[in-house]
Amino acid sequence: MLWRSSAPKRQPVGFIEPCIPTRADRPPVGPDWIHEIKHDGYRMIVRKKDERVRLFTRRGYDWTDRFPRIREAVANLRPSALVLDGEAVCCDPDGTANFEKLHSQTHNDLVFLYAFDLLELGGVDLRPDPLEQRRGALQYLLRKVADPGIQFNEHVEGDGATIFEHACRLGFEGIVSKHRQHPYRSGPSKSWIKVKNPSAPAVLRLQEEEA
Repeated sequence: MLWRSSAPKRQPVGFIEPCIPTRADRPPVGPDWIHEIKHDGYRMIVRKKDERVRLFTRRGYDWTDRFPRIREAVANLRPSALVLDGEAVCCDPDGTANFEKLHSQTHNDLVFLYAFDLLELGGVDLRPDPLEQRRGALQYLLRKVADPGIQFNEHVEGDGATIFEHACRLGFEGIVSKHRQHPYRSGPSKSWIKVKNPSAPAVLRLQEEEA
């Protein structure tokens, strides 16, 4: 049986390979780290240039036509050029991401983007800048945006273990802890640490697939 890679042979023009968090059993400790909720969705790199918006999966596939709400929300942002990193999600009324709804493709018109990083703005590459500077620019960019197709993924400062415990109680997939001073690096990174809720549907799905 021939093995075939699931990734495209060539990355499309405009695609940036995303930063991939390192898995860990517990969050990092210290004031240099911020903590974000990990939503159960599809990782997206979203590029806008002039009037064209493109949505790429983490492996570089073009899903621009799949999620019209995200495409339209990014098209309406004021800058003529930008690149966002985020998670495409479909949420239940309580605000918890529902992967089954997302995966079914029957709710594509409701899928929105939790944006958590700004990689380029106005043709300027922001990846060498510290995380907190990039996120500050992203928060400023989205501060007055009321479009349901895009939301800023808030972070929390403080004790990562306590934040993770609360995230688990609320039924989230887990948290991603990020070093506030590090630049953006494509591929596996130890400046982003992912801790998953063992009871989350995403973890249970993975266990079933590996069984």
